[in-house]
Amino acid sequence: MKLLLVHNRYQSPGGEDSVFESEKKLLVAAGHQVEEYVRDNAEIAEYGLWTKATLGVRTLWAWDSCQELGARLRRDRPDLVHFHNTFPLISPAAYHACRKAGVPVVQTLHNYRFLCSSANFFRRGKVCEECVEHSLWRGVRYGCYHESRVETATVSLTLAAHRAMGTWSEMADCYIALTEFARRKFIAGGFPPHKLVVKPNFVRPDPGPRNGTTDYALFVGRLSPEKGLGTLLAGWQRLGNLIPLLLGGDGALRAELEASACRRGSSNVSFCGGLARERAIEAMKSARFLVFPSELYETFGMALIEAFACGLPVICSRLGAMEEIVEDGRTGLHFIPGDAQDLAAKVDWAWTHPAEMAAMGKEARRVYESRYTPETNYAMLLEIYERVLVRNGHGFCGN
Repeated sequence: MKLLLVHNRYQSPGGEDSVFESEKKLLVAAGHQVEEYVRDNAEIAEYGLWTKATLGVRTLWAWDSCQELGARLRRDRPDLVHFHNTFPLISPAAYHACRKAGVPVVQTLHNYRFLCSSANFFRRGKVCEECVEHSLWRGVRYGCYHESRVETATVSLTLAAHRAMGTWSEMADCYIALTEFARRKFIAGGFPPHKLVVKPNFVRPDPGPRNGTTDYALFVGRLSPEKGLGTLLAGWQRLGNLIPLLLGGDGALRAELEASACRRGSSNVSFCGGLARERAIEAMKSARFLVFPSELYETFGMALIEAFACGLPVICSRLGAMEEIVEDGRTGLHFIPGDAQDLAAKVDWAWTHPAEMAAMGKEARRVYESRYTPETNYAMLLEIYERVLVRNGHGFCGN
């Protein structure tokens, strides 16, 4: 199969960038002919005044990306184009270029950008769906994107314009949601149900199951407000200094969280900064369990399935994708989102029931082997591509 993968990289590399690279390697290893069209938000820093002034319009319709992509489609003649992120330098105009060239489009929905100007259904420390329940202009009222009404208006105008043009409903052939929860949210937001399929992310390479544990609980992730770290530290304060907690990650809240842990007298809470993947996996293989206290829906949560791959059970918020991925009592435990007392109770139970948690870890590994391996993911991705090609009259693998 001849494929063109399209992605707009972020200024600070994140999970979407990693998934894009992992899927590309997966497809190349399977023998497909894979090309890519990539823009990078780092380009913005090099723009002149006029180009920066037109960035808002380009977010709606990036004429340069549209022209470049059109030329690539005519030159390479791919069987299918798979989009990951188009915001802001590629823009949804790229779908129209694909339609003009007669090439089918698949789009992975890594976040809720098409429904919410902040892309995460989170505002002022709480889940917020007002842009779906009312209109996109609610986000403008609150300045949800970069805390700026002007910038939010640009994003909301882009979303509203493409909704009115039928871009979401007509220009893409298939949308990949990462969980059934996310699929339902996009259907509620007006996306065609028959074009939405579920395919999760995967862990590659397989780290293998852990052989033993040491005495600490683990958090791995970005230190930012939506990750529930205030709840985590408040819960740990209730536990006294009996259970060591290692926080692996960095972010805007690190200094504030370290000061908070000091004020609370949480001497068993340690911050180790950002961890490369290899070190994060090592930490998972030695921990008793992973704590994932996020207070927003999450579209997936790679740390969850990385923990599963290591045979590590997870204690997570009973919310969104987390509730779907982690089965309460089977692969981990749920607690009420934002409830420090309930979090402390679940952590205390987990710490005092090591045999039960070890059994959950073994079950988590079995779930990884059945759902989140590269082999399983490739089979799901290939089936999606085949369906799209057949539906568009191209036949299997473009023949």
